[in-house]
Amino acid sequence: MKTVRKLSIAIVITSLTLAACGRQDSAAPAGAGGGLPPPEVEVITVERRDVPITVELPARAQAIRSAEVRARVEGVLEKRLFIEGTDVRAGVPLFLIDPRPLEANVAAAKAALAKAQADALAARLTAERYEALVGKAVSKQDYDLAEARYKQAEAEVAAAEAALRRAEIELEYAHVTAPITGRIGRALVTEGVLVSRDAATHLATIEQLDPILINFTQSSSEYLRFMESLRAGEAKAANAPIRLVTEDGREYPHPGKLLVTEATIDPATGSVAMRAEFPNAERMLLPGQFVRVRLPLAEAADVVTVPQRAVQASPQGQVVLLVDAENKVVPKPVKT
Repeated sequence: MKTVRKLSIAIVITSLTLAACGRQDSAAPAGAGGGLPPPEVEVITVERRDVPITVELPARAQAIRSAEVRARVEGVLEKRLFIEGTDVRAGVPLFLIDPRPLEANVAAAKAALAKAQADALAARLTAERYEALVGKAVSKQDYDLAEARYKQAEAEVAAAEAALRRAEIELEYAHVTAPITGRIGRALVTEGVLVSRDAATHLATIEQLDPILINFTQSSSEYLRFMESLRAGEAKAANAPIRLVTEDGREYPHPGKLLVTEATIDPATGSVAMRAEFPNAERMLLPGQFVRVRLPLAEAADVVTVPQRAVQASPQGQVVLLVDAENKVVPKPVKT
């Protein structure tokens, strides 16, 4: 069983350190005749523990899914059916394009299909009559021609059915719906604008923000160190949490997980592209936001951690102030 060693460390500024460590005049008790009272210091108790060693890297946030809503038919935009900057569900109508020309196309396609079906019926009846009269009143050649006209009429029916289906699909496209669930931005067009299928007019953008992706790069040397720590068992990429620091210096409350690393090193920068995923139910992170990633590289075993302000510089190197058994402050050299 590992013994836990606890230490009491005094956190003081330099002037207080000198006062606490200096000899006090016994003839001038505290608070008498202008003597200074003993300075108050903050004392914390620390103990040995295992600590992950991390590297902090710049990163950018990216939506896990992003879809551009575009026009798929030509027409005049009549209505916008959503509130900008809100969450929408997949399949919810967003825009309405004037459906009247498209409805007319459907009616014309239905009429063309009815005509083709009528022609096919007449051709079938003719072929059936000729079949019974072959060798009597109708030659074999006339029968073959009638049979060919019937098959041609059937093909025209199939083409008319396909044209009708295409016209119905285009009519459905008059109701522009959300392709994915996410947060929709501002509308890029207004009512009355002529949108085009050929130009695929960009109407709006939807981005799924929960979870959110964080893209960052790591130098090839740090990447090799990271992979070596994995092989040595010092770091566990699947379990070690990745942390974020936002632009205002605060640590993001939710840990993330490493998803993927590129298989090659960018020859221009000498770095490896990496990606992590973080929960974002509160929408604290937005695409394009600058953050910093704290990536665990290894784990230091049985070490002592203290606040940074507890470590002071001296001519002999770095020191911390310990509280000894007599409740006095004494300096202790340390290596960080």
